[in-house]
Amino acid sequence: MTLRSRLGAGLVTIAIILVLPLVFAIRSLNRLHEDAKALRDREFSGLLLIGRVREGLNNLRREELALLFSYNSAARDTVDHELSHLGAMADTLSRFQLPSYAQDIRSAVQQIQQAAPSEYAAALAGDTAKADALSAKVFVPALNRADSTATFAESAIRDRTSSVVSAQTTAIGRTTTVSVTALALALFIAAVIAILLTRSISEPVLDLRAGMTAVADGDLDFKLRIPSDRTDEFGTLAESFKEMTRQLSELDKLKAEFVSVASHELKTPINVMIGYLQLLEEGVYGSLTQKQLDVHKTLVVQANTLLRLVKQLLDVSRFEAGGGRVEPRKVDLDHFLAELDAAFHVLAVQREITFQVERRGDLPDEVYWDVDRINEVLGNLLSNAFKFTPRSGRVELGIEPVDGGIHMEVRDTGAGIPPEQLPRIFEKFYQADNQRSAHTTGTGLGLAIAKQIVEAHGGTIACDSTVGVGTTFSITLPVRVARRSSMQRAITAAV
Repeated sequence: MTLRSRLGAGLVTIAIILVLPLVFAIRSLNRLHEDAKALRDREFSGLLLIGRVREGLNNLRREELALLFSYNSAARDTVDHELSHLGAMADTLSRFQLPSYAQDIRSAVQQIQQAAPSEYAAALAGDTAKADALSAKVFVPALNRADSTATFAESAIRDRTSSVVSAQTTAIGRTTTVSVTALALALFIAAVIAILLTRSISEPVLDLRAGMTAVADGDLDFKLRIPSDRTDEFGTLAESFKEMTRQLSELDKLKAEFVSVASHELKTPINVMIGYLQLLEEGVYGSLTQKQLDVHKTLVVQANTLLRLVKQLLDVSRFEAGGGRVEPRKVDLDHFLAELDAAFHVLAVQREITFQVERRGDLPDEVYWDVDRINEVLGNLLSNAFKFTPRSGRVELGIEPVDGGIHMEVRDTGAGIPPEQLPRIFEKFYQADNQRSAHTTGTGLGLAIAKQIVEAHGGTIACDSTVGVGTTFSITLPVRVARRSSMQRAITAAV
């Protein structure tokens, strides 16, 4: 699935998840609306109809009394009209699920309708005794029964309405709970999908950024966590990154081979040049003028510098190819340290820098190292320390025993190295940004050679530095080093 389709599918899924609670809430609201409408059309309308029935019964009672006292036909017609109206309302009441109450009211109205003509006739004839008797025995009891039935019907509707309202209240609470729960669940699922979608995009991006940073820092062996067989854009990028690092590694190998070959080929002509310069200095080809001697001196310095650079390149290439050898022999440690102290004492005086070799602990009298190589390492580190330390600064060489070996530290109070550049200081030709504070510039090969020599002795070298405070190089070497090449050490380490 491509990145675009993944994003589209994720967004559509999130939209559907968020819409589902909304659809459920709308359907629940529609059901509540229908129930409220039914309550209005049935219960409330039934209550209104019963109210009109009771009003009609009161009107009928009032008109019947008027008939008994006025003895006129107008009162009789009014009573007939009210009876017809009550009968119609009783028939309508049956449609509100109150059939028994409607039947009782209709029966009372019919009883009054049957006795009404006799009562009319007696009242119009002036027979008050008969009219009063019909009113007391038929008319009034029927009215009271109908009124009582209307009261019971009204109470039944009220109870039913209360039950419906209670049920609706419960339904509303349940709908609210379900809606809120569904919304919370939908938000949670949407959040999980969003997080997974974001991670599926951000993690490969961060991995690619880390890979590009590593390649920019010179680490061509960096492996992406992104599978190269992915079918989306990240899989394509991972495959391109893999191919890029492969090509860069091949170019790096070609560069190393070129440097090695070039250094080896340059060594012979440089030696020839130095030889002829020595012959010129000895006067084999005649005496030189003062101006020629000055030019000769400059040529000698530059030729020796070039020869030293070629030797350094050959050393690095030899160690990288596995052909670097160390020749350990017995070394008097005190004598070795005394020579270092004496060698750099003059430089310390010239630079007005405090220099000290500090021995700590119970050091062994003798060690088995390639003294020339180790002297080269410590000389390089101390030279760098003096180079980057200002006047009135301090340079120290500390040495102490550790478990099975010797630990040495070269400390200075110089410019320091930025922390982001520390991982690269042992790379060939790499020079930190603090070069502007140095008295002289270097080639960027000294630390690379130092690392190769220390590791060839089976030791370790590390650096800790703070800008503006100083730098400390730490070296740990075994007391006794076996004689073997770097290729043999690599094979032993692999086994």
